Amino acid sequence: MIGAYYDTVFTAAQAQGMPVETAADHAASAFLDGKPVRQGKRKCSGADRHAAFWASGFLPTLPEQAWRQEPLGLALTRYLGQDGFACPDIVAHVARLAPDVLQQAARHAGLVLRQDSPRWREIEALADSQSEAFSEFVQVFRIFSQAHGLRVDEVEHLRQPLAALTPLDLLAYASLYAFEHLLPDLLEGRSESEAPDAQEVWDAVEDILAWKLATCDAASLRLTDSAIAASLRQHLTPFLFPSSEASGPRFDLYEAFVALLDAQIELNAFINRSADAFSYDDSIRFIRQGEQLEIVEVDAQARAAWRRDGDKLDRLHQYWLYRGMDALMASPELLALVSPAHLEANLQAFAKAMGTWLRLQEVYGVAEQVRTEAGSCVNVFRALLATELMTAFCIEDFLRPYHQHLQQLGHPWLALGRLAFGGLLQPEMQNRFPITWADRAAKIARITPWTATVEHPQGQPRAAEAILDFWTSDWNALAERLRGGDVALRPRWQERPVLKMGRHLFQMPWMMAVQNNATAAVNNLRRLGARRNEARDETRRIEERLGALFEQRGFRVLVGHELSADLGDDADAGEIDLLCALEGHLLVLELKSTYQPLREGRLAAPHLDPAQGGMAVVQEGACGSPCTPARCSAAADAGLAARRRAADHRLDRRHVYRVGSPGVPGFSQGLVGRNPDRAAR
Repeated sequence: MIGAYYDTVFTAAQAQGMPVETAADHAASAFLDGKPVRQGKRKCSGADRHAAFWASGFLPTLPEQAWRQEPLGLALTRYLGQDGFACPDIVAHVARLAPDVLQQAARHAGLVLRQDSPRWREIEALADSQSEAFSEFVQVFRIFSQAHGLRVDEVEHLRQPLAALTPLDLLAYASLYAFEHLLPDLLEGRSESEAPDAQEVWDAVEDILAWKLATCDAASLRLTDSAIAASLRQHLTPFLFPSSEASGPRFDLYEAFVALLDAQIELNAFINRSADAFSYDDSIRFIRQGEQLEIVEVDAQARAAWRRDGDKLDRLHQYWLYRGMDALMASPELLALVSPAHLEANLQAFAKAMGTWLRLQEVYGVAEQVRTEAGSCVNVFRALLATELMTAFCIEDFLRPYHQHLQQLGHPWLALGRLAFGGLLQPEMQNRFPITWADRAAKIARITPWTATVEHPQGQPRAAEAILDFWTSDWNALAERLRGGDVALRPRWQERPVLKMGRHLFQMPWMMAVQNNATAAVNNLRRLGARRNEARDETRRIEERLGALFEQRGFRVLVGHELSADLGDDADAGEIDLLCALEGHLLVLELKSTYQPLREGRLAAPHLDPAQGGMAVVQEGACGSPCTPARCSAAADAGLAARRRAADHRLDRRHVYRVGSPGVPGFSQGLVGRNPDRAAR
């Protein structure tokens, strides 16, 4: 046990003449910073720190104003966000003293979707003991619980008809859906206000695939050529090449997939647009009107500031694209490598790759080479260029001919069949199916030309192998982790779009053609690779670069200032990332380099201009979509952000929600996903 560590911190602060509120701030900040790290030789656990902090003698003596400080509010949030330690007395105490503080902590802890938690039962009990303050609050939570439960039950029910399918079978139906419902609108630039956007569909498909990976037989992922042929012969080719001599299309399974996809989209939309908005958006409130909830804006300035931040990010995204263009034009060596075939598309690929590389280098501190999970060393720019060239290839050889066939034939599956058949008729037979696959050696051979340099004009197979490692998600290993309940760091398929099943590597050209490769690269390194050995060096480079920028503006700068231990036996007092002084002003900065949630880095839809015979240059916003005010409301790619040391409880803010149809019992105006009527049936 840690004992009276936090009481000691509190008492020491008061002994220095600090008021009680400031002393409490110090103690709560130590708790939030994970101190103490050790007690003697024994490493302290999170449960140890919870037990010691909430048993501190100073907490019951604090005035109301102290509980309204951010560190104590975050400490309450952290307590309510875990289930391993209980201290109901402190919950009841804060409820009497500052009920709104406890309610905010309950929202920020995500209890609205964790109502099976013992921490929620502590809050729920307050509806009886302090009904005036908590009865209405608990009723709001119960409405959320009912609505969420209905949606979860529907997803579970609609999974049953697809239980026997393999992951590859589901990829076939996902591809059919994409070519029927998503790509025609993306290619024509159409947008239906009531339809889910492409990123919502991709997210839902990925959730369905994660369920399948967690529940499928491991043998279904050890694919052979015959197993691939059998799957596609049953679930894909009958839709593309209908024949009276073969088994017909499995419309029943396709319709079951579409129904499950709709339900998953609805569940995700409910979580993102209602539950997360309720939990993390302090600029709105959900007000109960009978059995319905209505959204009321309570802080218009906060909403406006959020939108302004989005506008700034739109311009930042353009900045990196233009930086990439300038760098490409200034590099004769790179320009010499651009293939004249599909020149415009290839120039865009090089410019985008260069822009993302500059962004990774200057903002995220990434070095020229990084090590992949497989142990190979990859040149980052070459990895970026390879994925941009893959995208250009998929646009030119898949989407553009598909678009032409669609305009001629008028039906997405007929157009897809024409595309696939055309590939089979080429002198060197080409796979133009919506799913492509190859063994590792063949894939390396195809990527090798993209690694060409002046010194190696034919490319380098080992470099191609490393690039493949960088972008590959091993579904065999992922399925094993999911079956074991490890869902903490699941690669999103846009972050690693090469899918390994058995000895084969699969790609979806329709997804590769429209995904945001810049976001995928950032997340590959900063989310999935956050614990790489190089990450510490990258963080140091971020600090040094920002310090140099301050020095250019006349500041005196100290980078990585180590603090001396001044309290108890805690030898790890930490450091200040940046101290910047100018004309009597001192900036104390701690930097946080993070990643970009995929919902906030949406798909980059290519615009195919028939008049130009190819791909037109489109401006992309921060979300990766064509840059229009209506579409670019994506949240921040945080990059570098100053933060308080104590405020390390990161709240994932979602600001996308919509007012839905009122009048459905248990579903509300505001408390909706996309289709409340369907979920209520």
